Amino acid sequence: MTVNNKPILTLRNIRKSFGPTEVLHGVDLEVYPGEVVAFLGENGAGKSTTSNIIAGGFHQTSGEMTWLGEPYAPNSPREAINQGLVLIHQELRLLEHLSVAENVFIGRWPGAGGIISRKKMEEEAQLQIDKLGLTVSPSSLVRGLSTANQQLIEIAKALALNAKLLILDEPTAALGGAETELLFQQIERLKAEGVGIIYISHRLEEIRKVADRIVVMRDGDCVKQFDSADIPVKTLVESMVGRDLDRMFPAIPTPSEEISLEVKQLSSPSGRFSDINFAVKKGEIFGIAGLIGAGRTEVVRAITGADPIASGKVILDGVEITPKTPTRSIESGVVLVPEDRKLQGLVLDHSIEDNIAYANLSTISQLGVLNPRRIKKYAKDGIARFGVKGTGTQNAGEMSGGNQQKVILAKWLAKDPKVVVLDEPTRGIDVGARSAIYEIIVELAQKGIAVIVVSSDLEEVLGISNRIIVMAEGKMTGILNREDANDVSVMELATAFG
Repeated sequence: MTVNNKPILTLRNIRKSFGPTEVLHGVDLEVYPGEVVAFLGENGAGKSTTSNIIAGGFHQTSGEMTWLGEPYAPNSPREAINQGLVLIHQELRLLEHLSVAENVFIGRWPGAGGIISRKKMEEEAQLQIDKLGLTVSPSSLVRGLSTANQQLIEIAKALALNAKLLILDEPTAALGGAETELLFQQIERLKAEGVGIIYISHRLEEIRKVADRIVVMRDGDCVKQFDSADIPVKTLVESMVGRDLDRMFPAIPTPSEEISLEVKQLSSPSGRFSDINFAVKKGEIFGIAGLIGAGRTEVVRAITGADPIASGKVILDGVEITPKTPTRSIESGVVLVPEDRKLQGLVLDHSIEDNIAYANLSTISQLGVLNPRRIKKYAKDGIARFGVKGTGTQNAGEMSGGNQQKVILAKWLAKDPKVVVLDEPTRGIDVGARSAIYEIIVELAQKGIAVIVVSSDLEEVLGISNRIIVMAEGKMTGILNREDANDVSVMELATAFG
């Protein structure tokens, strides 16, 4: 940390109300140049609200801020950016029809006399994406790039602003180990240059690596501050949730010996994966691990009919179903909870009731006519079953990530599927909500449902799986039983290129 003992940012007694509800109850904070302050807390703790006030997205109801020793009250994110404070949101905000370079320099394209210098823009963008190990061309369109690559472009965009304070909201949620390490290298560089960083993440081991101090928020209050990041994970979690936690992962059941789903010699027409073979038993939790770009998501999208298959078979209960569309997969009893729940899993500006209903219209309609009262009851049952914190009339976009994930699960599990595929089921979800998702996964397995879990969180895939298939560069490099799977054995297979 820098020897400068004057904070660049201070917050004093910051309160925020939305209507009659006060969501921040007097937050105090200092951020010093050249340090990383980690914000920890469950979804709804106040981390994002505080960050948005700092970055000009919200106005505080009361309290004061200073920036570089002067009173600070930005009227908009643009005003905050102009003063050197940049928030990188967890949700991707790129323009897919523009190039990588155009997104990096959006709104401030280099040039003179109203003429953009594309050459200069792409050269400067290349410098930023090289720092993050991004292997795409600056002239490439963002559309079609992986979620991980799009997240790195968001980070490159912020780095190009030469900010004095960066707020990183779940910056590694879509990244694998190699990309995360490159990001950490950039954070160390920024610290050396005197940049202050507020780092929001639910990955506690990651916090211990990158943070200098930790601020824990709960229910709109700063409840604990640690002057070091070398704090036991159990202590951090208990500070966040306000109670003792004996274990993160529940005990997982022993599966049946009966095969539910078989994948035989599956290959992609694009070459993203080839010759994939595995079988999942009834009541088994089957993990899929690998680095970013290994082909994990592509495989499960093909299995569930979302992406085309060049060759191979998908067999369910001994009958070939090899789906060509998601509808065919769903009708067969195989459902996918996608990686990007906001874009692919929910209609954010529609209610919870409507989102649950959309996947179950044939069940809740009578002679092709929808009954609003029946929809409400159906949604109410799903909300109660999965412990969704919200009402049926609430828009899905207003909910936390954990509750959005529960709504997606409620939507699909109402169809009594035989196989549930979960792609990054706890991405961007807090510790308390993660535990609830894990309990749901175990409950599914106990009912004899085959569950496939794709995760870039190695601790998660080790903690929740009966067996783990590991992929590298579109190939399966091994399948590990639970007793043989650990950090080393999985990473050896995940890096077995060629």
